[in-house]
Amino acid sequence: MRQQSYLIDTNILIGLEDYRAVESAYARFSSLAAAHKINVYVHEAARDDISRDKNAERRRISLSKIEKYQILKKRRGLTQGDLESEFGPVRKPNDIVDATLLHALKNDVVDFVVSQDKGLHERALKHSAELGRRVLFVGDAADLLTQTYEPKKVPIRHVAEVEAHTIDHKDSFFDSLRDGYPAFDAWWKEKCVSEHRSCWVVYDNDHLAGLIVRKDETKSATDAVTEANKILKVCTFKVAPDKRGVKLGELLLKQVLWYAQTNGYDLAYLTTYDTQDALIALLEYYGFHHAGTKPDGELIYERGFSSERLVANEAVTTYDAARRNYPRFLVTDDVKGFGIPIKEAYHDTLYPDLWRPRQPDLFNDASRAERPTRPGNTIRKVYLCRAQSKLGAPGSVLFFYKSASKEKPSQAITALGILESVTLAASTRELMHLTGGRSVYSETELQGFNATPKKPVKVINYLLVSYIDPPVGLDELRQIGVVNGSPQQSIYKLKPKHLRQLLDRANLQFAV
Repeated sequence: MRQQSYLIDTNILIGLEDYRAVESAYARFSSLAAAHKINVYVHEAARDDISRDKNAERRRISLSKIEKYQILKKRRGLTQGDLESEFGPVRKPNDIVDATLLHALKNDVVDFVVSQDKGLHERALKHSAELGRRVLFVGDAADLLTQTYEPKKVPIRHVAEVEAHTIDHKDSFFDSLRDGYPAFDAWWKEKCVSEHRSCWVVYDNDHLAGLIVRKDETKSATDAVTEANKILKVCTFKVAPDKRGVKLGELLLKQVLWYAQTNGYDLAYLTTYDTQDALIALLEYYGFHHAGTKPDGELIYERGFSSERLVANEAVTTYDAARRNYPRFLVTDDVKGFGIPIKEAYHDTLYPDLWRPRQPDLFNDASRAERPTRPGNTIRKVYLCRAQSKLGAPGSVLFFYKSASKEKPSQAITALGILESVTLAASTRELMHLTGGRSVYSETELQGFNATPKKPVKVINYLLVSYIDPPVGLDELRQIGVVNGSPQQSIYKLKPKHLRQLLDRANLQFAV
């Protein structure tokens, strides 16, 4: 497998080369790229962008720093019209740069584009889901390099619920909060500690890596714009800078979404500034919308919840309905169900929360979660296999069956997901592209699939909706009629009546 290549946007170049201290995610990306001899490029179009800076001295310094990087030359004859037809309207010089970067990416000149620009991410997604997966925020790019090239480290498995007073608020984790909010220490003491506010925390090797402070509100006392009776306010949502990109933001958001759904909240909201592009992109993907703006410029992002069955809307695809209303999803007469057998090793990788070895767990001390909550480490997941069976359209319901295993559960359906897409990878390079920022596979594992045009690998992207507790064991599957004789070894389609029986058995917190 050849080394990956990355094309960095102007905002990444500035983040790496600006006179200020380099943020940890940028530093980690730069360090890993250098250590593993990764090709990092700056596009000639970005150099043109910097050349337009009217500040002559700043322009001179910025252009000198570009020389540290390999320059990706423009393609001859490429016109603005070509870019617009492929990547949408180009109204200003920065749009030309964005579209030019995506053109290079689409033509596989590089493997990934790294940018903090939300508009560039959105433009890529509008073009195609595959291209969108190859445009990464800097933290996710650093994480992908770690996953692909670095030795595996102790996984962060759990979120713990604690009271605010148990957290050392003088930890350096809070420094950036103090920088932006000088009254932070007073607020923490007077509001969080004195009111015994509940927090969700993630620790990594005894260091605070992620935090959410939450508060219950009612419509008579809230900053929420939408009127609702039971409101969950996310007062603080923070991931340590050096942990961004390991999907902790998605893990913490899943905690919010599962908790709000399970506990009957009508609305959840948080406030953030427009500089938090990665957080805003994550929120919007899962159905939060910009509901209003506070006098100090903070944006209010809200999302409603209900236990009622989702109703089909011709303007919204089945998959989009699932991600916007996550963890709820849509089931109509047209929605198909499938069973997907997974070997124990892959099951433990995809669902670390379900790993319950009989031998002492050497990883238990990796977090302080005395009572681990059920969510796993991501919402969006990717599974690789060579099953010949076809899956249905995006929005299909997937039931994951853990094959005969040394550890319990064995031969049981343990998890439920919603299909996003299925793609075939005909080479290791394609496999790397298609798994993108969601990969849980190392370079060696990707090579081990030996993807070829004659033996392609099926890349299944999906949303993890729920764990099934207790799992549906083999005896029960035989009673229902899902299994007749020996368990299926490949992907199989469920009969409509079996899909309904398994959905009823899943004990979901909402109607389907």
